[in-house]
Amino acid sequence: MPLISLNFVSSLLHLRSQDLEIVVNTRLLIKDKLDGMGWFSFETLKRITKNHPEHHFIFLFDRDPDPSMIFSDNITPLVLSPQARHPFLFWIWFELSVGGLLRDAGADLFLSPDGYLPLFGKTRKLAVIHDLNFAHYPKDVPWLVRKYYNYFFPKFAAVASRIATVSQFSKQDIETTYGIDADKIDVVGNGADTAYVPLKDEIKKKVRKKYALDCPYFLFVGSLHPRKNIKRLLQAFDSFRETQNSDIKLLIVGHRYWWTAELETAYTQMKHRGEVVFTGRLPQEELYMVMGAAFALTYVPYFEGFGIPLLEAMHCDVPVITSNTSSLPEVAGDAALYADPFSVESICQTLIELVNDEALQKRLIEAGRQRRSHFSWDITAKLLWDCIEKTVQR
Repeated sequence: MPLISLNFVSSLLHLRSQDLEIVVNTRLLIKDKLDGMGWFSFETLKRITKNHPEHHFIFLFDRDPDPSMIFSDNITPLVLSPQARHPFLFWIWFELSVGGLLRDAGADLFLSPDGYLPLFGKTRKLAVIHDLNFAHYPKDVPWLVRKYYNYFFPKFAAVASRIATVSQFSKQDIETTYGIDADKIDVVGNGADTAYVPLKDEIKKKVRKKYALDCPYFLFVGSLHPRKNIKRLLQAFDSFRETQNSDIKLLIVGHRYWWTAELETAYTQMKHRGEVVFTGRLPQEELYMVMGAAFALTYVPYFEGFGIPLLEAMHCDVPVITSNTSSLPEVAGDAALYADPFSVESICQTLIELVNDEALQKRLIEAGRQRRSHFSWDITAKLLWDCIEKTVQR
């Protein structure tokens, strides 16, 4: 779709009778391809737009949106060219296409759930910066993307009228790394889809038969990005199977876009690689089942801004093993068994401990029931709306 007329947008805005005109970066709202930030966008914007019919929202896409991403009548979807899926195109889309629209439209606020902002213009800007993994582990990111992130994100943080983030850990990290005043940063958290629920035993059995040859399984869910620490998880599972008389498998759910030569080597060197199941990306309905039927979630990244799978597992009454670093202890509290993500031995020991201690399994499930009540998408949407109101100072 060609770049829309800015004069048309300006006329549209001024004809509206709603109180606020809010322009939103919704380029990550792609049906069946939502990742962590995409789900954050979907869940918060769905609630905010429906809960505030008095305001008008312009959703900016870089491709034709699916109708399911237009949540209410107070949303006007617009497509701006080009598709922003490369560092050079990021700059063109945000600085020229979005920046040009904002300069002419006279909106009250630009909200960006993935943190990207146009650097110029007088429109107030609210950036949601989820974490700074690329600043601390730059080699985990492709060279050109790394250069873009580490050049532009300090600038995005500086020009933002206000910043939202998902954990106290990320707030402190943004404050320290970029020198941003803590009073400018709000923590809004994350939530879990309400479709994650405990499964009956007969359903668990069907899911395990489908994915794990009737065996129980440890589960990882997420991208296979280097910081997710799949290499050490594979090595730890291999050691676990070597020392324990167990038929438990390891199920890895996620797109293999980040599959590296290092990861391939770690996998091919496993003695028990036949006990590892890679499902690829699963439809959301299948993911609910796979999570609910897991013996335990084994989610041990070495850097994380929040860790939504922790909440999803807790909602399914599935015990959690996670890392003792970054935001993860803040999110999981006493409802997880912790490992040092940089130690294969430490990860392996948590697998052994959980499998052999039924009382521990029950304690973690009960603690998860309590912990999950601290987070929800309703809470996150309310906190993000509070942040919007602070930003526009109405």
